[in-house]
Formats: sequence, structure tokens, C-alpha cells
Amino acid sequence: MKISGVDIRPGNIIEYENGLWRAVKIQHTQPGKGGAYMQVELKNLIDGRKNNVRFRSAETVEKVRLDTREYQYLFAEGDMLTFMDKENFEQVSLSSDMLGDAAAFLQDGMDVMLELYEEKPISVQLPDQVEAEIVEADAVVKGQTASSSYKPAILDNGVRVMVPPHIGAGTRIIVDVYNQEYVKKAE
Repeated sequence: MKISGVDIRPGNIIEYENGLWRAVKIQHTQPGKGGAYMQVELKNLIDGRKNNVRFRSAETVEKVRLDTREYQYLFAEGDMLTFMDKENFEQVSLSSDMLGDAAAFLQDGMDVMLELYEEKPISVQLPDQVEAEIVEADAVVKGQTASSSYKPAILDNGVRVMVPPHIGAGTRIIVDVYNQEYVKKAE
């Protein structure tokens, strides 16, 4: 479906220069002279390249609709990750590069959403937040104020996050997968 260049929103998938691109960030700009335009940061869904593009209101782009299906993560073999379709139990193997840094947060049996374009998987969406255990945390430095100081900690999956001073090793916390930030202590 065709949409105006100024109607692009973050998360939209568009066809641009014979490729599939996801709008990551947008900024509407209205200069003193000349027409308004939308500055859009695009990320290529196939190879991960980024591109900044200016779209004017007169320009149209093709908005692509992707099919989403629920899959379950099964196992990793080398840098390939295997997922199973929860409806028909078919398995698909994808490169861990498709998930980027979020791949570290995959857990056995985790439900994920695969986005498919013409029946071909092009992206994997993990839950926004997951529970993880801290295996190593720095000691609190005496004299630091509790309000704004965070300390580094290492999770059971090897990812480093900054946590509040009262959080120690062995504590289970909720982590934002895509920002790799501490959210709260697990219940």
C-alpha cells in the first residue's frame, strides 16, 4: 500500500531502493524556507545496513505488510538458531546475526515472533523484557549516593548491565532485551 513520505512511523516496513527497510527513527523537519520533510533512519531487514533518507510529502513509498507467526526457540548449533512453528511444528534455522545483541537473551522454550515476507523469515522479535540472574556484581563503593549511582554486573548469559547498588550476585532481575538495561528486581 502506498503512503506519503511524511506518514512513515517508527516500526513501519517500507520498500525502498529494491530492498525491505524498517523505519527506526523519524524526525519531522520544517525548515524556514522550502517544504517540510521527514528525516527517516532506515535499517535494512536483510543485511542490517543503515541509511538516513529525506522524504518530502509529495513522495510516496510502498508500505509492506509482514506476516507474523509465533515460534518457539529450540536450540543453537554453531551460529544457527533453530525455531519451531507453534501451529504446524515445522522447524526453521536462522543465523544468530538476524537477532543481533538480543540473541544473548534467548532461553530454551522461549516464545518469539517471526516476521515473514513472502513466507521467508526476515526478523525475530523477542519479548521486550526477560528475567535473568546476576552471576557477578561489583561491590558498592563507599560514599556513592544511592540515587544516581549504578554499578556494573554480569548476567548468566554473559551480558553486562548496570544495576542499582543494592543488587548483588545471585539476584534475579528483569532486563530490557533491546536496551540491555536493568528494569526491576524479579518477584
